[in-house]
This record gives sequence, structure tokens and C-alpha cells, in this order.
Amino acid sequence: MNRSVDPVLEFIRLIWSVDHELQRVTKRMVARMGLTAPQRLAVRFIGIRPGLTPGELAGLLHVHRGTVTGFVRQLEQGGLIRITRSREDSRRLHLELTAKGRVMNRRRSGTVEAAVRRVVEGMTPAQLRQASETMRRLAEELASE
Repeated sequence: MNRSVDPVLEFIRLIWSVDHELQRVTKRMVARMGLTAPQRLAVRFIGIRPGLTPGELAGLLHVHRGTVTGFVRQLEQGGLIRITRSREDSRRLHLELTAKGRVMNRRRSGTVEAAVRRVVEGMTPAQLRQASETMRRLAEELASE
């Protein structure tokens, strides 16, 4: 009797596989670039949206503000970002890349982003929409558990 694998268990197995590879690539990125994958993503978002606030960055990264505070501190200490206070509200902080940060922002090889870009470029727009929707729905379901 041929028992097929439960599709839910197979999907979870694939998620764990992706998570494992994300961790592995992140370790390599730290060794090569001095940044974790989430820190690299923070640099990319700050590069795309100069003046981003820490709260906005937390929303984009789907992490707690305290986590972003740690990222921001490390990126500032590494000379990759500059933090400025808002002219309108001195309590509000804005993030922008330094010259060193702009160089890091342009780097593409050896990153999680490069691997994802290669996969996405091989997908049709419909496949990408479906994959994105699946990931979004899964994140929402996991958040509600």
C-alpha cells in the first residue's frame, strides 16, 4: 500500500527547509558583509525610502519596534546609517544611509535577496501573485495562533 505524504506536512517540511537555508545564508552574510539578512533588508528599505522612521521600518520588516531599535543601533555603529531628528517633532527619528551604507545597499551577490530574485525572475506574474498570497495568508494564520 502506497501512502502519500500529507500535503500539509510536506508544506511545513519545505518551510523548515527554507528557514534552515535562510539561517545558513545569514551566517555567511555576517562573515562576508558583517550583516544578518534582516539587517541587510533594513539597509535595503532605508535605501529605497530615505527618511524612513524606525516605526515604519518595523512595519516593513514585520518585527517588533524593540528589534528594530537593535538593528538601527548596530547599523549606526557600523557606519551604515545616520539617524536624524525630525524638524517638526524632535521625538521622531529618521533613518538614512551613509556613503558606506549606500555602497552596502548596492551590493547584491551573496545575499538572501539575490537568491530570492533569481527564483522570482523565473516565475510568471501569476505564479508570483499566488506564492505571495500564500505566504501572506500563512503569516496571518501563524500570527493568529
